[in-house]
Amino acid sequence: MADTGIAGARIARELDALVRVYGKPTCSVSDNGTAFTCRAILTWAGKKDVDWHYIDLGKPQQNAFIESFNSSQLDALLNEEIFDTLDDARRILALWRYDYKNVRPRSSLGNQTPAQERRALEQFEGPAQDALAQTDDEECEIQTRKLS
Repeated sequence: MADTGIAGARIARELDALVRVYGKPTCSVSDNGTAFTCRAILTWAGKKDVDWHYIDLGKPQQNAFIESFNSSQLDALLNEEIFDTLDDARRILALWRYDYKNVRPRSSLGNQTPAQERRALEQFEGPAQDALAQTDDEECEIQTRKLS
């Protein structure tokens, strides 16, 4: 989502929308930014029964998947475009996101796009809501221990 500033309450609303599509995660891992450490996120996580874990300060490698995505987005989009307005930024971001998910294959996905991989996963494991949401609290604890 593109905006001039994104508060924790807005993130909580966006997370609610993601939960409706993909299901509720057992846990979430984030950095220690103010948007993720605010009362709105802690309240959301508590109400949804989602364990929220923070990476250690100065250790972005503990959240390598999102850091890799952020780097790709920065290199391929934000450093290459000049946005005239917020609406222009939203439009360009939507086009980039479509391309990222539906057009560009990834070697890590067997040279499929993320959309193709998701469809294949749904064929074998059912709807994405069940396939992508963690169901095992122990898995969350294992992932958290790996971060520490």
